[in-house]
Amino acid sequence: MNQPSDQFIALLEANKGLLYKVANAYCKDAEDRRDLIQEITLQLWRSFDKYDPQYQLSTWIYRIALNVSISFYRKSSAHSAYTQGLPPGIIENIPAADAENHDPNLVLLQRFIQELKEIDKALILLYLDEKSQKEISEILGLSNSNVSTKIARIKTQLKAKFSSVKN
Repeated sequence: MNQPSDQFIALLEANKGLLYKVANAYCKDAEDRRDLIQEITLQLWRSFDKYDPQYQLSTWIYRIALNVSISFYRKSSAHSAYTQGLPPGIIENIPAADAENHDPNLVLLQRFIQELKEIDKALILLYLDEKSQKEISEILGLSNSNVSTKIARIKTQLKAKFSSVKN
């Protein structure tokens, strides 16, 4: 496995869960998720020869995946402004194809995460993936204290949303 393409394919295979986790947080529609994963993969490939081994591979992947996702989300939001006026359910509000196979609390959590601001989505994904505060700050370019404060606020927000559904 000396070829860069073989190494890249192995990297993708080993980290596909990370890619899907990020895509699920930023896209409701299955086709949009596929497009986003394809765009992330393309950007990872373009940057593959520039990877700096001083950083953890997952840090590098997260940084690229989240940057691409945020850009994709912004483009998608601009696109949805053009599609307003279509009957409800045509584009938005289409449930994920596999939503019925998950624990209802997991489905709710995914929905609540999708409703967060762009940077908050990234923060909570990294937190749920058990990344250290230091690694989260490196990936997102925030101070450690800012990461800690934002995560506490997001957790409070998510708890409140769960409480409102449960009552």
